[in-house]
Amino acid sequence: MENRNVLLAVLLSIVVIVGWQLLFPPPEPPEPAALPAAEPRERSEPGAAAGEAAATAPEEAAAEREAEPGGAPAEPIAAEREERVVLAGDRFRAELSNRGGELVSFQVLDHESGDGGPVDLVRSREGLPYPFAVVGADGRALALSEALFTVEQEREAGLPAVRFTYAGAAGRVVKRFVVLPNDLLGIEIEARLDTPWGLALGPGLRDPTRRDEQRKFKYQGAVYQAAGKVETVPPEKLAQPRTVPGAGLAWAGLEDTYFLTAVVPERALDRVAVVPWLVIAAEEGGPPRFRPVPPGGPAAAEEDLARELQVVLVPEGDELVATAYLGAKNLDRLRSLPWNLAETVRLGWFGFLARLFLDGLEWIHDRVVPNYGWAIVLMTLLIKIVLLPLTHKSYVSMQKMQELAPRMKAIRAKFKGKLKDKKGRPDLEQQRKMNEEISALYRGEGVNPAGGCLPMLLQFPVLIAFYRLLSNAVELRDAPWILWIDDLSMHDPIYVLPVIMGAVQFVQQRMAPVGGDPMQRRMMMALPLVFTFLFLGFPSGLVLYWLTNNLLTLAQQAVYQHLKTRKAIAAEAS
Repeated sequence: MENRNVLLAVLLSIVVIVGWQLLFPPPEPPEPAALPAAEPRERSEPGAAAGEAAATAPEEAAAEREAEPGGAPAEPIAAEREERVVLAGDRFRAELSNRGGELVSFQVLDHESGDGGPVDLVRSREGLPYPFAVVGADGRALALSEALFTVEQEREAGLPAVRFTYAGAAGRVVKRFVVLPNDLLGIEIEARLDTPWGLALGPGLRDPTRRDEQRKFKYQGAVYQAAGKVETVPPEKLAQPRTVPGAGLAWAGLEDTYFLTAVVPERALDRVAVVPWLVIAAEEGGPPRFRPVPPGGPAAAEEDLARELQVVLVPEGDELVATAYLGAKNLDRLRSLPWNLAETVRLGWFGFLARLFLDGLEWIHDRVVPNYGWAIVLMTLLIKIVLLPLTHKSYVSMQKMQELAPRMKAIRAKFKGKLKDKKGRPDLEQQRKMNEEISALYRGEGVNPAGGCLPMLLQFPVLIAFYRLLSNAVELRDAPWILWIDDLSMHDPIYVLPVIMGAVQFVQQRMAPVGGDPMQRRMMMALPLVFTFLFLGFPSGLVLYWLTNNLLTLAQQAVYQHLKTRKAIAAEAS
């Protein structure tokens, strides 16, 4: 098999693998039983003036307490006005409202959003409860989300905590949030209601930025681990609510490409509901509105509306005790936690290589040069050095193949008129004899026809690993290089880098030892053009890696060419 044919096969394999992942994502698990769709409700904005919602009057509570579920106390417990409480860790700033005891803001302090401030993991909304609301088991809003809870700020082992308490016609609910070590959030909820209830997350994880919308391979949806396996639920694949049994469920939450909200219950849940919502675009800078997906799926006029998911964790009794992780999908941090959350960073088939490269890039970034672009350049140089023995062997094999090209051409010419019979049918015997003579030529000269392709085959998993790393690692999100390349995880906005890469690869192809017929050579010369178009939409960090690799290969070829010329001159002189 010709060395050049193998290279072409490698290129086609890359195209097939990337295209397959884009066109055919992993199949979704079968649809469990559906829940009835939740209904939206009117809700005041979190910034509403204090005192808009008054506490339940004592005389009204007395009239209604006979109907109160769970044996609510004779005296109601409620605040007179809305107030906010801030819980802060080293990496986050959480803001909770006593209106419903819900999370209205969660800022990840070490990651910036598109507007320059910290990333906020609470999605803007209108007419829906906020995260950590107590809702119906099917996701529907309850009156509790408008109730004003009393607030008691506490400390536990020196860490800040807050307790929200409400009792009245809507039921009796106590919520407690505490900042735990490693910037986790402890959650304790006791809710005595006359209906099954759940803890809500979402809909959505955070407000998408303009740059997020431009990302070619962005992802967001629900995620959970059941029976030791991490499962995902993309919103576009979910037309009706989905029920996930609580048995064997370790944790559940919401994710996008770079951030995660996951709740780990300390006790077994009854179930988790994943509820899809249609997103109605905001008007004049206001928050978006959410509409439940109607039974049977959205109408034709709603097919183009975006969907986001709500996750509802339903406990088996009146209490839910859990630990929540809200933050970036930082591999080191997720691997330090005991819940297998690192599986939410999807690095693909060659994930072990991608993790190794990420560790190397971070080491170079922290100790050599504080720029991930230059770290990629240095990492590529190290990879090239490691593969140098193989690339040297490959080049020697290619040179021998080039020297044998005239003799191979003579063998083919010898059999040219014998490969088909008089009726034009292939003569298998003559073809066998020709292949045997070519194989004998290879053996006699000690040439392996596939020897030149091994380094290229080794580059294939490296290329895929870098591709998945740059597309999914939050460590490289918004990482700049130089000039106009201000995000290595995004494609080059003016396509200069892939064009330079294609030009360098064209020169490299011209300098490479050539064997085979002219048609094959023309096919190989077309490869730089194919690679250029293929890389136009890829992360600029991946293009930088391939450009650096091509430049190093070009330098290596120039050295070999110089040595070959000197050897030829010396031979002529002798």
